[in-house]
Amino acid sequence: MQKTVSSGILLTSFAYFLFSLQDASVKWLVVALPVWQILFIRSVTIFALCLAFGGRPLVRAARHSPVLKPLFLRNILLLAAWLCYYNAARDLGLAELTTLYYASPVVMTILSVPILGEKVPGYRWLAVAVGFLGVVVACGIAAKGLTLSLPVYLALQAAVFWAVATVLLRKTALHERTQVQMAISSGFFLLFTAFAMPFVWQPVSAFDLALMAGTGVFAGIGQFAMFEGMRRAPVSVLAPFEYTSLVWAFALGYLIWSDVPGPNVFAGAALIFSAGMIIIASERLGGRFRLRA
Repeated sequence: MQKTVSSGILLTSFAYFLFSLQDASVKWLVVALPVWQILFIRSVTIFALCLAFGGRPLVRAARHSPVLKPLFLRNILLLAAWLCYYNAARDLGLAELTTLYYASPVVMTILSVPILGEKVPGYRWLAVAVGFLGVVVACGIAAKGLTLSLPVYLALQAAVFWAVATVLLRKTALHERTQVQMAISSGFFLLFTAFAMPFVWQPVSAFDLALMAGTGVFAGIGQFAMFEGMRRAPVSVLAPFEYTSLVWAFALGYLIWSDVPGPNVFAGAALIFSAGMIIIASERLGGRFRLRA
């Protein structure tokens, strides 16, 4: 397996671990605080980190970046995904919400063909399918069933928005360095959420403020890892590794809220692990054939 692809897998997997920490923090905060306020503090933190490491040269590079327009569109899609996801979370259980949202790697793999021109071998489709099956098993949704409703539609819409945004990230990642993309993305998010602050802001304790800032740190490092991962490997290779965040979600649920995973969680985790192994083994085997050729 090529070093760039393997490093892309490692970086992306690490990014989804950090995003799981971010989601756990948001789950804790959203009980008492508006989502807009949490996103605002998160964006301020990420933008401040970008300025601390990049300074004025980074700002100048961001102002004249060739990916300003696609990143603007990507951040609109991300904001829409967050709003759909958290509104759906009010009415859907964790199992239903997670399973619906994790349709996104399937959509990513499908979109990578017409938008990015990627050739998706059969083993990548197999990995996506096995990973999604692992999500279904882990969430125990097979016996519950779902009917089409507004919350279900919102969760599916969030999955589509996230998938399109991720495919756009791969497109922009090849034309701009990571620090500049992060500065532009956090700057757009800062502007979007700032408009809502006069209407939704609530007083917060020092602990909640620190937790919101910590969410920004997790998200910032996660974004850096994800941007770098997308620069090094195709979307269809990385898509199944998004399922690993479900395993982290259940682990964090146990550590923070004492949610005890059932046998189905471990069975689903095994399938998710198998999906990653399918990608790693196939890419490694394909790399050896290319070297011999």
